[in-house]
Amino acid sequence: MLWNKQFYHYNVGKWLKGDPNYEAPRDFNNYVRNTEWNHLHNKDIISMPDKWEYPWYATWDLAFHCVPFAIIDAEFAKGQLLLLTKEWYMHPNGQLPAYEWNLSDVNPPVHAWSCFRVFKIDEKQNGKPDLLFLEKVFQKLLLNFTWWVNRKDKNGKNIFGGGFLGLDNIGAFDRNMILKDGQHLEQADGTSWMAMYALNMMRISMELAQYYQVYEDMAIKFFEHYLYIAEAMENLGEGTKGLWNEEDGFFYDVLQLGNGDSVSLKLRSIVGLIPMFAVEIIDHHLLDKMPNFRERMDWVLKNKPELTKLVSHWEEEGQGRKHLMSILRKNRLSKVLTRMLDEKEFLSDYGIRAMSKVYEENPFVFSVHGTENVVYYTPAESDSRMFGGNSNWKRSIWFPINFLIVESLQRFHFYYGNSLKVELPTGSGDKRNLDEVAQNISSRLCSIFLKDEYGQRPFNGGNAKFNYDENFKDYITFYEYFHGDNGRGVGASHQTGWTATVAKLMKPRLTL
Repeated sequence: MLWNKQFYHYNVGKWLKGDPNYEAPRDFNNYVRNTEWNHLHNKDIISMPDKWEYPWYATWDLAFHCVPFAIIDAEFAKGQLLLLTKEWYMHPNGQLPAYEWNLSDVNPPVHAWSCFRVFKIDEKQNGKPDLLFLEKVFQKLLLNFTWWVNRKDKNGKNIFGGGFLGLDNIGAFDRNMILKDGQHLEQADGTSWMAMYALNMMRISMELAQYYQVYEDMAIKFFEHYLYIAEAMENLGEGTKGLWNEEDGFFYDVLQLGNGDSVSLKLRSIVGLIPMFAVEIIDHHLLDKMPNFRERMDWVLKNKPELTKLVSHWEEEGQGRKHLMSILRKNRLSKVLTRMLDEKEFLSDYGIRAMSKVYEENPFVFSVHGTENVVYYTPAESDSRMFGGNSNWKRSIWFPINFLIVESLQRFHFYYGNSLKVELPTGSGDKRNLDEVAQNISSRLCSIFLKDEYGQRPFNGGNAKFNYDENFKDYITFYEYFHGDNGRGVGASHQTGWTATVAKLMKPRLTL
């Protein structure tokens, strides 16, 4: 992490004008990248995804970098998160820059999640909350949230798209592609990311409201926004043409056709697992400190019965009352976990695969614009040139998504406790509570880097020199992603950024 800090200088306005001494004409009437980012002037030390192979920042990568960074240097982590919200980074319309080759690309909105995680890590380590940091970043995130709502909710129905959303080749076709004849894609992951964003903003507001009452109103606003997003997913969840497919027990993207019909893209991938991330548990004692919020929440739940089922409460003797806010209720959560914990689908010895293994022998086929798209399960390098073919979200194990899966399971367990147990693995008859499931997945992820019974580390892919040579065996390379079946490192070999979230998973194991 420390090695991947780098000075980064990119003045877009100057770059667009070109070198005054060596004119190179460009056709601005067609495509010249980043023309709408004329204000952006980066001149800072930034944590890179991989300064050897990818020496530029990526906003959603950086959000994950900051969580393990907070353990060793919380001030730097907070500074990085604030940096991307500065006026010479953030677009005047509220969008955060993606990365240098296309600053307008849309990445999952995980900035608020990271800010609150870093805030809590810092508070625990230093014994006091950095409220100034949280207030500063919250004010700018309000602009970004508004940009998402105004720009990415195509029909004003709280169902969101946004293109590939950082998951490169996860779909059967390029999700950034402009579709014909009024067609558009309604994304289970896009909508879920926004529900998660609303809950993150609500939780930050509630934290600040403990010190400044004015933030209660903002907490109420984001509580209601979450409800409307969750309701939209619920309403689109009936039958086989919605985001939720009851027969399969899974979420899918939906292609809305120009004639009003819709097609469920029944491809089982992490797109259908991301709804788990939209979960927040609120202790009732926190609500007791926020009478206006509690009063408004009670009014909504009493007078809008269609929303009541989206907020649950649980009486636990000796521990008080808890409120669950989640897109997934108990029944649907159990069905999704049955898929996720199936070794024939998502569960690998090394974590959760990005796509179901069932497509190894039975590929998914879908036609769009007269082109037949076929998706196979291949556990490592991509077999597609989509997004350059240099990454593979279709099959492999990716740490950022796995990290959020572990966290979400822990939150669900905090609410359900031992009242919800699932088979691990599916079909084994061995029932575990969700905290035990989270710890099991965490152990699988950590095992990628730990020596097995033969003294080999799986990420080395069986390479004898890296596993046994005295000069190499203790050097750990943090790959971009990992083979879905054997844990071999794939992609950029020094992606210390988001793969370093393994440090947070390993920390409870270590004596510090």
